Amino acid sequence: MSRISETFANLKLSGQKGFIPFITAGDPNLATTGRLIVELARSGATIIELGVPFSDPMADGPVIQRASERALRQDFGLKEILALTAEARAHVDIPIVLFSYFNPLLQFGIKNLVNEAKNAGIDGILVTDLIPEESVEFADSLRQHDLDMIFLIAPTSTDTRLQLVAERASGFIYAVSRAGVTGTQESVSRTAEQLVTRMKKFSSLPVAVGFGISTSAQVKEVWRFADAAVVGSAIVAEIEREGRSPQLVKNIGRLARSLTMD
Repeated sequence: MSRISETFANLKLSGQKGFIPFITAGDPNLATTGRLIVELARSGATIIELGVPFSDPMADGPVIQRASERALRQDFGLKEILALTAEARAHVDIPIVLFSYFNPLLQFGIKNLVNEAKNAGIDGILVTDLIPEESVEFADSLRQHDLDMIFLIAPTSTDTRLQLVAERASGFIYAVSRAGVTGTQESVSRTAEQLVTRMKKFSSLPVAVGFGISTSAQVKEVWRFADAAVVGSAIVAEIEREGRSPQLVKNIGRLARSLTMD
């Protein structure tokens, strides 16, 4: 059983739901990212999504786009991201998922990626722009190294697509709460609940809901019908506001805790 599967199994046994924060690697710098991983784990994160900065993040809203731009101004790549993950792993036992577009992974080399990701303590990879129909080779490579392949589904996904995702995915499935790009929203779309219900007809894997989840109330609403809530833009926006403040890591931890408080 993978670390992700074990985590969700333990949540189910205890009657709890998951909290998955997203941060962009290298924003504001790699050293701070490592400290943020440790702080988020201490502040109630169930799984951490670590974004690989990319120059053309089509699925991301302006907040995460700006985070990628800030990170890309620095001289580092995927090798350095995996190195910082390995350092953080010494202090963190929760799963870490690499969240990326396919181009940076392809440039790094898939064989190198799966070897180094496994050695760095990565538990799964979500490739935003890799559709299930084109994922067989990549998914097989991950499976051979006991890494989970996480897929996105959206309200526009057909039943045929959902069934294909059910056949290829492992760990959990990431349900996009609405069509469009990432970013905060005032309420959780009803289509998110409908999407989770549809997905559960094809798969017993846990389903996490993200895109636009930014408040404690929204996290609780997602927990009502899904297995975990993903919060990205709200956390990344706070990192942007804090800049290089010496209190940044502490304040992000406080924000994370507030998102799951009753």
